Amino acid sequence: MNLTVIVIGGGAAGFFAAITCAQTHPHARVILLEAGRDPLGKVRISGGGRCNVTHACFDPVQLIHHYPRGGKALRGAFTRFQAQDTVDWFTRRGVKLKTESDGRMFPVTDNSATIINCLMQGAKTAGVQLKTAAKVVDIQYMGTDEQPQFKVQLKSGEQLTGDRLLLATGSQPLGYQLAEKLGHEIIPPVPSLFTFKIKDQRLQELAGVSVTTAQVQLPLSQLEQTGSVLITHWGLSGPAVLKLSAWGARFLKECHYQTLLKINWLPQINGAELRQLFLNTKSQYSKKAIATYCPVELPRRLWQKLVEYIGISPQQKWAELSKKQLHQLTQELMQGQYHILGKSTFKDEFVTCGGVSLKQVNFKTMESRCCRGLYFAGEILDIDGITGGFNFQNAWTTGWLAGQGMGQV
Repeated sequence: MNLTVIVIGGGAAGFFAAITCAQTHPHARVILLEAGRDPLGKVRISGGGRCNVTHACFDPVQLIHHYPRGGKALRGAFTRFQAQDTVDWFTRRGVKLKTESDGRMFPVTDNSATIINCLMQGAKTAGVQLKTAAKVVDIQYMGTDEQPQFKVQLKSGEQLTGDRLLLATGSQPLGYQLAEKLGHEIIPPVPSLFTFKIKDQRLQELAGVSVTTAQVQLPLSQLEQTGSVLITHWGLSGPAVLKLSAWGARFLKECHYQTLLKINWLPQINGAELRQLFLNTKSQYSKKAIATYCPVELPRRLWQKLVEYIGISPQQKWAELSKKQLHQLTQELMQGQYHILGKSTFKDEFVTCGGVSLKQVNFKTMESRCCRGLYFAGEILDIDGITGGFNFQNAWTTGWLAGQGMGQV
């Protein structure tokens, strides 16, 4: 039996599914539809144009902990196709990946075009029929459970008929609308992975300053993350902030991105240890100015801003540090309170939490549980990962599983 498989969405998940299906099931005619003129746009801009392909986490049990939503559903999926399989897939096609110190994996070329060319060539070699500028405007379900069939209407007026249909439209509203029309519950999509807008004198003129290890906390939600924090022109960014935005995506949406943020600039030591360190400094370096002699691992300019904020003058010596000032300085370094005023997109790499309810998808094949012949892959699902290559890994895994499943007769 010859099958026609239509894949809607020319991103990472759509390409991976189309290639997998065409290679695994030679009897299938695979058509890949991309609304824009250039497919793989998100791949192109990922990782600052380098493409963060995946993360060097090769244990499915550990891998799922990097997904604020969808980790449980992905556990079984990752036992079939995980990060090591991604590395092997690209290696077999001549693309070598490297691992950076934080675990992120990139092509050794440091150029996303390497990944795009690999996927484009892979689709061509597998016989995938790629149609660009092919915007879908409607889908009709025409078949039965025994013989599902879909009619796809393009904006150009062209109509396509397929036996299997994959929605890999990312966070595009059209994808959600089509999924809903075909009987699926859509978990309301909200932004994830964003930076915080903060206007505060303690951060002014410090854009570009980063702290290697800091703890950021949303006290009203009891969520916290530890990692690198970057001060920007508009507020705060860096891995710890991005992770916190992902885990707190729904909470932050509910409070309209305006809430309290606590920062511990020195999470590696406790309050008693910090106070003792200050007392030792007061004794041993009594004649040095507090503003210019910093006894903790903190960027000098940030230290000076925090010291100034609590009212210590530039000339004040360590010997003159009062008990009240010692307490204030300890509090400021370990429990500084800032007010989030809004969010900013992280570069051009927007990620959305929400999408097709995972209860309605069979994660062995990625087929819909309520519409035979319909499949899902990638970000259209209610799955999102933290920064570091995890969202692409979701795309590769769910795309591979859908590609395997769609060609089965």
